[in-house]
Amino acid sequence: MRFEAPTSLNAAIELLENEAGVVRILAGGTDVLVQLRSGQVEPDLIVDIKRIEAMQTITEEDGGFRIGAAVCGAELGGHAGVCKLWPGVVEAVELIGSTQVQGRATMVGNLCNASPAADSVPAMVAAGATARVTGPEGSRDIPVEKIATGPGQTSLGRAELVESVYLPARGVHSSDAYLRFIPRTEMDIAVVGAGISIEMDGNGICTHARVALGAVGPRVMLVEDAATALIGTSIDEAALEALAQAASSAATPIDDKRGTVDFRIKVAGVLARRAAIIAVQRSRVD
Repeated sequence: MRFEAPTSLNAAIELLENEAGVVRILAGGTDVLVQLRSGQVEPDLIVDIKRIEAMQTITEEDGGFRIGAAVCGAELGGHAGVCKLWPGVVEAVELIGSTQVQGRATMVGNLCNASPAADSVPAMVAAGATARVTGPEGSRDIPVEKIATGPGQTSLGRAELVESVYLPARGVHSSDAYLRFIPRTEMDIAVVGAGISIEMDGNGICTHARVALGAVGPRVMLVEDAATALIGTSIDEAALEALAQAASSAATPIDDKRGTVDFRIKVAGVLARRAAIIAVQRSRVD
């Protein structure tokens, strides 16, 4: 096994392009190192991207923020601008592991690990975030929800990596929230996760919404019917009930030791409803 720590994006792409064997990209290592120790993967090459300066930055862009692939959760949680603009995304990222893990774990690593139960992904999908994918043929921006194609599988091509994630600007009367259910009080894998972003007009009517669910399907899902239940309403009790029903109807979970199918379907609706209420409250503060 070979370990490389390039200092530029081009050098990283070249390493990936020239390696014919199994490759793993090390952002924080909180997933890769676990996979190595458990014998799930034996890579021929590990490329550490934390020495690439451009991937360690959070920059303002068109009213939003571009988050480098190597930015850790602790840094993101300490960024006042991102916390104000997308509090739901930040709270989702901060659920990844312990305080110590937050000093290494990255939002992009959580995305590219492609776990259906990833905490940051439903929040990013609800936010309408886009991932900048870079490879030998150049760069392309794609919706975050199109990165994972199944458990542990991504749409990334050979020698491609996610360089950054862009969290867009949002309106004045808008906000987001993320909630999950876990068996323990902390440091556990989500049984169900729900991210919601809403935008209200000056009269308190919802003009835009995005609803995403995690851990209830083979990948994080964007639930358009749930968003439709909110748009055009004041997000009153009837709208919240319709939201919950749509979220539960969209859920296609499995039975495992952490939760049954029926339980997960029910909780998907409950969490979506609760997250919507929090997002509405936050939009009023703004």
